Amino acid sequence: MARILIVDDSPTEMYKLTAMLEKNGHQVLKAENGADGVALARQEKPDVVLMDIVMPGLNGFQATRQLSKDAETSHIPVVIVTTKDQETDRVWGKRQGARDYLTKPIDEATLMKTLKAVLAG
Repeated sequence: MARILIVDDSPTEMYKLTAMLEKNGHQVLKAENGADGVALARQEKPDVVLMDIVMPGLNGFQATRQLSKDAETSHIPVVIVTTKDQETDRVWGKRQGARDYLTKPIDEATLMKTLKAVLAG
């Protein structure tokens, strides 16, 4: 299946997302902050990036912008997965280059449906 990079500083969220993805046959890559996420995406070229927003250092909006503006990584769809549920956050996330925006807690069916859609282009 797909190679998916999770960028999230919460060990609990990382565990939950990894379990859902692996159960559905996906390979998981992990980064605990935005800067590591951008570096890993450049190095590994995953099929999709699941990006948290609130992280120390480079936040998810900044990391998404870097990935979507970089010719090396602009083809990789970024899906924001966050607790921030305001319409302004959604709009801002999409303006940074995110293909979709999901709010936590996320259920498996929604995650798989979203991944299928972004992987299909």
